[in-house]
Amino acid sequence: MSGWIGNGFAAVVGLAGGIAVGGGMVAFLVVLDILPRLAQLTRAFHRVHFMEGAIVAGVIVCTFADFFDWRVHLAPAAAGVVGLFAGCFVGMLAGALTEVLNVLPIMAKRIGLGGFVVWLLMAMVLGKVAGSLFEWIVFRI
Repeated sequence: MSGWIGNGFAAVVGLAGGIAVGGGMVAFLVVLDILPRLAQLTRAFHRVHFMEGAIVAGVIVCTFADFFDWRVHLAPAAAGVVGLFAGCFVGMLAGALTEVLNVLPIMAKRIGLGGFVVWLLMAMVLGKVAGSLFEWIVFRI
């Protein structure tokens, strides 16, 4: 019976973590208008729906690849091409994020937390660091 309880608890924690990460990603993309800004920077407004579909498809494929432990054996040159595309995506996303990062102080002032912007940023940074350390220390052992 204890095995069922432990498995149930692990399932609930995993589901809650997935919902939290998914919600954070959606909030990141929607609240900060990352995709429209990325489309504006690249002058590709007509491809916004394609970008949204590519993000959703990438999330679904990577989820299945992680769950089912997919392996792809390619030549090193192919890994370089994939790395180049992944780097371009991350770079463009980082560029769009820096363009809209001024949203945080404005949002903090509107909800009455103008004096706590530094605390909000520190909470975000420390939360990311704590989560990363927890994953690396607990799940990598």
